[in-house]
Amino acid sequence: MNQNYPEYRPWGMELNQFCMFMHLSQFAGYLVPFVGIILPIVMWLTNKDQSRIVDQHGKDIVNWIISSFIYSIIGLILTCAVIGIPLLIGLAILTIVFPIIGAVKAAEGSFYKYPITIKFIA
Repeated sequence: MNQNYPEYRPWGMELNQFCMFMHLSQFAGYLVPFVGIILPIVMWLTNKDQSRIVDQHGKDIVNWIISSFIYSIIGLILTCAVIGIPLLIGLAILTIVFPIIGAVKAAEGSFYKYPITIKFIA
């Protein structure tokens, strides 16, 4: 692992910048279907062994992607009982807010753990 070496530059970027883009890459799915899921995973998998920081951010992002998918399935099922509609609206807001906060924190050099995330990857 190279996490103690400040010259480590994933994909030619500063480490904080890379982590910021890893959070923001979730928005790519709004332009091209499934890229918002695939891109952060590829970014994490290609650099997780070289940096503990990238690994930490990547695990949290992947856990959030899986958790939000599960929450959306539950929300869709609960739309039959009408309560699913506000749940889906809230989830839609969180899928925008959490990556932005994560990106800002990553750019500052700190870590943001997405709330209500189920920890699938430890």
